Amino acid sequence: MVHDIVALTKKLISIRSTPDNAKALEEILNLALAEVKGYRIERFERGGAKSALVYNTKQRPKKFKVILNGHLDIIPGKDHQYKPYVKGSKLYGVGAMDMKASVACLIAAFKAVAHTVDYPIGLQLVTDEEIGGFNGTKYQIEKGVKADFVIVGENTEFDIENKAKGIVWAKISSRGKAAHGAYPWKGDNAVSNMLVFLNRVEKKYPSPKKEKWVTTVNLANIKTNNTAFNKIPDSCELWLDVRYVPEDGARIVSDLKKMLPKGFVMEVLAKEPALSTDENDQYVQLLMGVIKRVAGKKPRALSANGSSDARHFAGAGCPAVEFGPSGGGMGSDNEWADIPSLEKYFQTLKTFLLQLGE
Repeated sequence: MVHDIVALTKKLISIRSTPDNAKALEEILNLALAEVKGYRIERFERGGAKSALVYNTKQRPKKFKVILNGHLDIIPGKDHQYKPYVKGSKLYGVGAMDMKASVACLIAAFKAVAHTVDYPIGLQLVTDEEIGGFNGTKYQIEKGVKADFVIVGENTEFDIENKAKGIVWAKISSRGKAAHGAYPWKGDNAVSNMLVFLNRVEKKYPSPKKEKWVTTVNLANIKTNNTAFNKIPDSCELWLDVRYVPEDGARIVSDLKKMLPKGFVMEVLAKEPALSTDENDQYVQLLMGVIKRVAGKKPRALSANGSSDARHFAGAGCPAVEFGPSGGGMGSDNEWADIPSLEKYFQTLKTFLLQLGE
């Protein structure tokens, strides 16, 4: 089976399925769907983003027992990375780890059990995860796609990521009064005023010096309309990328607003839910047991600083986790997937899905 998984992964890697390449995204989705002919395939599209849902029932159920979720879009790489190759036990190529090898395994696992189990199982393939997943996974959820449990095939080294931070993207605007730079008492510096807000944010959410499960705030951009050295700026705009832990979700926006000086305006562009699936969930516990038995590793329940499409299911009340094989170099010039781990990953998924039907 691993030979077939590697062969399919190589085909997937060869396609430049970057977010700006609509033709390639359609091509790779069609290639993946060609692997699951004979099953019910439902296609979706919004905002130019195409996705598909494959299932083993004649009609889409109100709720799947399990959905396997994978994305086919990638972070762009260099030309040589679209020519996959094997060296030792590693399969190299852009997107190998994130997450074309995982998708090949998800497809193989679905095909291995879909005709066997007596419950509804879905395979969800999307092409916009790298730019937020709003028109892929989230759109499908809005169209009624739900599940008792979702496995998102992100690379986790056979651990289970059952928690992940939520996201807030916000623009903060301050106004001042323009004047000549030689006479600061005649003006009101909007940039200096913004520093007051930044100091408040840093005091409440200090940047950790090492990995820590806390809410973090990244200053993504700061700008003003001023283009002269000798002028006091009368406007300033700040972009914030907030990654909040689940327990801060209910108050994160209000806390930021409380820190705004008088006259400041905050525009929330996005507030994405945090992922928080109970470690004692029956599906999580079953998956952990299967991983230990089949993959030979005692898995850990981890909290992820980054985000994935799992958050969209969390927002819809569907328990979800990230679970995937081994690899390295994500986003680098030498991204790779560990080939032996792909066989273990496939067998783990297959065994888990079969046990759910017992």
